[in-house]
Amino acid sequence: MSDPRRPRSPAARLDEIFSIFAARGNDSYGEAVSQIEHAVQSAEIAEAQGAADSLIAAALLHDIGHMIHRDAAAAFQNGRDDAHERLGARYLTGLFPPAVIRPIEMHVDAKRCLVTTEPAYAAALSPVSRRTLELQGGPMTDVAAMAFLADPHAADAIALRRIDEAAKIEGAGRDGVTRFRPLLERLAIGL
Repeated sequence: MSDPRRPRSPAARLDEIFSIFAARGNDSYGEAVSQIEHAVQSAEIAEAQGAADSLIAAALLHDIGHMIHRDAAAAFQNGRDDAHERLGARYLTGLFPPAVIRPIEMHVDAKRCLVTTEPAYAAALSPVSRRTLELQGGPMTDVAAMAFLADPHAADAIALRRIDEAAKIEGAGRDGVTRFRPLLERLAIGL
């Protein structure tokens, strides 16, 4: 990553995002798919569902926090939450509007909410998602779930969370991250 103290143009920030995918996209996070496979599958699912461009972008970028974390794999192995949703949202803030950022920032809490409000959802989680749920604070209380659902971005965060769980098909989504660049350029602030 470049020096965070030096202002960067939106185009340079987008270049950096694609450099991160090139450098860390083949990393695994415990699932059968790599980061880039998961990201592309997520964006493709959102696209196939007819989602807004902002949700497609959020789907593509929702786990960028894992890739920019110093050592997300070690955090998982050592039973620590890498707070990738907050790290990723902070990294993308100023480049994209809240319609992209907030679902990314909220997608972990969306899982915690869904586990509380939909018992069948919890049963369908992958083993890695069940493990990270524990690290991320477990199910929400009913009061916390109601507060979460009152947020104006909750519906998109929940949609993103459902996409996240579906985008774990081994062998799919290996190519194509760059095909989403025009979409990211349309959404980028100041480009």
